[in-house]
Amino acid sequence: MNLSNGVTGFYSSIDNKPNEIDENHFKSICFDLIRRNQGKILKIDEANLTSNFSKVKVNVFNREIYVFNAYYPFLAIASTVEFQHINFIDDPVLSKGFMPFYKVLSKEELNEPLDIRNSKGKVSLENKNNLNNSELEQIFYWKPNTVGQVIFNFWD
Repeated sequence: MNLSNGVTGFYSSIDNKPNEIDENHFKSICFDLIRRNQGKILKIDEANLTSNFSKVKVNVFNREIYVFNAYYPFLAIASTVEFQHINFIDDPVLSKGFMPFYKVLSKEELNEPLDIRNSKGKVSLENKNNLNNSELEQIFYWKPNTVGQVIFNFWD
């Protein structure tokens, strides 16, 4: 997966500023889709100082799960969320409902390992990316292990 410029929410200049999260649009789509599947919204957490994503906790299909949206029209689904750890899952029914509005990232894409190398004192990210210098600095500082930890991060 290509990590696009601004996907982390960090930028070094106004020219590199990431897309804004349209939280109202995200919440509206969640409410509609969850209601159509006889589910219930349990909690809404918007992006804040400790996370770069909006998160909606829902009860649907007789289980509690989380739906995430960050700076790109990317969406992810998870079974559990703890600080610095998200257990991403695939849900074909919800994914299909979100697909007209978002690229629903699969568990496989989100769990892709990061390839960070240190050669002769120079650190580099070998995964395909267009990340800006501020994002790379954050990655080298926080040391995430997967693509999902870069896209949906708890960096301050």
